[in-house]
Amino acid sequence: MGLNISKEYILSGITGKLERHFGVGPKTAKKEQVYKACALIVRDILMEKRLETQQRTEREKKKQVYYMSMEFLIGRSLRNNLYNLGLNDMFSEVLDSMGFELDEIYNVETDAGLGNGGLGRLAACYMDSLASLGIPTCGFSILYEYGIFRQRIVDGAQVELPDNWLDTGESWLVPKIDETFEVHFGGELKEHWDEKGLIVEHTNYSTVLAVPYDMLISGYDSQTVNALRLWSAKSPYTIDMALFGKGEYVRAMEQKSLAEVISKVLYPEDDHYEGKSLRLKQQYFFVSATMQYITKKHFARYGTLDNLSDKIVIHINDTHPALCIPELMRILIDDYHYGWDKAWGIVTSCVAYTNHTVMTEALERWPRQLFSTLLPRMDQIVNEINERLCHFLFDYFNGDWGKVSDMAILANNEVRMANLCVAGAFSVNGVSELHSEIIKDKVFSDYYRVMPHKFTNVTNGIAHRRWLYQSNPGLAGLISDCIGDEYLKEPERLADFAAFCDDAGVQSRFERIKLANKQRMAAYVASISGVELDPGAIFDVQVKRLHEYKRQLLNVMHILHMYYVIQDNPNIDIVPRVYMFGAKASAGYYMAKQIIKLIHSTSSMVNNDPAVSKYMKVIFLEDYCVTLAERLMPASNVSEQISVAGKEASGTGNMKFMMNGALTLGTMDGANVEIAEAVGDENIFIFGLRADEVDAMHTARSYSPLAIYNDNSYVRRVLDTIRGGLGHGVLHMAYPDITDALLLGNGGMADTYMLLADFDSYCAAHDRVDAAYRDRSAWNRSAIINVARSGRFAADRAVGEYARDIWHVTPDNGR
Repeated sequence: MGLNISKEYILSGITGKLERHFGVGPKTAKKEQVYKACALIVRDILMEKRLETQQRTEREKKKQVYYMSMEFLIGRSLRNNLYNLGLNDMFSEVLDSMGFELDEIYNVETDAGLGNGGLGRLAACYMDSLASLGIPTCGFSILYEYGIFRQRIVDGAQVELPDNWLDTGESWLVPKIDETFEVHFGGELKEHWDEKGLIVEHTNYSTVLAVPYDMLISGYDSQTVNALRLWSAKSPYTIDMALFGKGEYVRAMEQKSLAEVISKVLYPEDDHYEGKSLRLKQQYFFVSATMQYITKKHFARYGTLDNLSDKIVIHINDTHPALCIPELMRILIDDYHYGWDKAWGIVTSCVAYTNHTVMTEALERWPRQLFSTLLPRMDQIVNEINERLCHFLFDYFNGDWGKVSDMAILANNEVRMANLCVAGAFSVNGVSELHSEIIKDKVFSDYYRVMPHKFTNVTNGIAHRRWLYQSNPGLAGLISDCIGDEYLKEPERLADFAAFCDDAGVQSRFERIKLANKQRMAAYVASISGVELDPGAIFDVQVKRLHEYKRQLLNVMHILHMYYVIQDNPNIDIVPRVYMFGAKASAGYYMAKQIIKLIHSTSSMVNNDPAVSKYMKVIFLEDYCVTLAERLMPASNVSEQISVAGKEASGTGNMKFMMNGALTLGTMDGANVEIAEAVGDENIFIFGLRADEVDAMHTARSYSPLAIYNDNSYVRRVLDTIRGGLGHGVLHMAYPDITDALLLGNGGMADTYMLLADFDSYCAAHDRVDAAYRDRSAWNRSAIINVARSGRFAADRAVGEYARDIWHVTPDNGR
């Protein structure tokens, strides 16, 4: 690298940035100004390394990965970049000489509002590994001005507030205004023939400008710096002066507002027409801008798009970017005048697809009328793809229209995005062994029968350097003292740590590290809530997106059960337990919001009962985010991964907890299956129905939650409490809608996610946790084995499999 990074360089840089950007010196600067100065210096370093990466890629004509995701949950950037660049200690010393602590500067930064849950965090982990492994990559998404939302809890209820993350996050953005593209919505199509063939003209459309900003992604001990390109929506018309002159001020700004709302918020509610329209606009907006950018850049370099699939791969992270397929077809046909068959051959050789869910609502379907109105050319192309596909399927299945209808992209006045992905991609992968079998056997079973060569598995992985080395330095130090530092670049070497599982000295040190992490977490909880936690208690944690299938409600039911067990047995001998939740509910998801309120009612009842609170506490962590997870996971003893079997595609939180020495309490769902295989039955707490048993009960309609309610006094007592009301003070509330959904179904199947069916087994698993925790040596042994076996769940392994088996790319020689 051309820059000579020294303490003198950093001090001079900070001083210069403070003077030029803020008009202050080091002695008068505020923490916020020092943070931005540090961010700008690091950005300068990354920009130079990014330029060198691009030059090597150009020179070597390397195949590149373009990773398309609606979200990238990257968390904070300053600390991650300093660790990856090896500059953490140097910056710490410089800032100390200026009278600042590096940790307090880190805390100035707000998490980037570019994601929500596991999907976005997975994409961020992969970007970290791609740079660390030296694989030239560009990620693409939207520059959400207000993120998804900042969560506040008022009287137990979730309130959504704007997430003004750009106040600190804009320091990391590199504007690329000269690479702005137009994206067109609505309008009309006109067709005519000329010497090039059929020409389709798109007229009378509305234009939105896609303005790019790059966020640079560093790799650990790597010369490769990749980019995350974020598109911001702008109107080509800032104001209508004629309307303004007439005094119609709101209408004068209407076009600007309609355009720019596209990049305001991640996942706008879509339970109404306007929300569906905005979501579809968002997806096409970032897809169209990206496909235009990729093809323009490639053509400028090679003078042809014939070799597109030899030099790039476009990876669709879930169905949100599915319109890559027809949009790339549009560009090839309309802009570069390819014939249909050749264009289709190029597209289907470029695009790979990861399916992340079996949940029906996440396999997106758009109303055909909305789709054709907003995206008339996309509708035309998708219709042609569908017709050709259906002709092929009709012949394959000997005229079985039922099969054809199920596999069609257009059917029942809907556009089925998942079917479009499977039909147009050369690779379709699930994200755990169980999930990949489910998509072959159930979700896309007919496609698998027709196109088995497309289907494969890549189990998810996490950025082990961030989630272990950065987040848990005490444990990372212990591991390094035992096995060295090679695991930082070769995560499979973590397996060597298992040799120390019976070492009394290592166990003792491991426990002291865990206790220190719990003490820090307890201090944090006390600072934000005033609730005092016992660090000696079991920290039992469930943090993830709030959805009924993830079964936070089952966790609450067990807590209420234990509340009554303790009341009935005031001298009970149990290990004290702290139950922690963290979750955001989609703004329009009524039942999820009810469950959040129920958690708070339960918390107020438990924490304010002196006879019970000495045995257990319940904490809801407001506005759960990456930075909070980095504090929480190292402090956790038990990882709750309790989704109903067959619904969680993989999970990545389960991997992060495991890597930090928490034992999993979970169902045989998603990657829990592989975690259990890795650690052995004695080092995990498995309960509940298996996926095939759940399916059988659904199919036979043999499940009666009402019968369980009538026969099981513990279940009945808990549900009667929820229905009748619980809580303390203003948080005393009744939740009949929750109990009705479990027992009666409210128009759908009762207890869809089998909470009552798994209740007894879940309670028994908690009893096993209590018994196991009493033997501290055995518990620490199990925790160490979990850490040692977590290397197989590193993102480096997952990305390596994608690179080798799907993308066929090789690392940058400058790694």
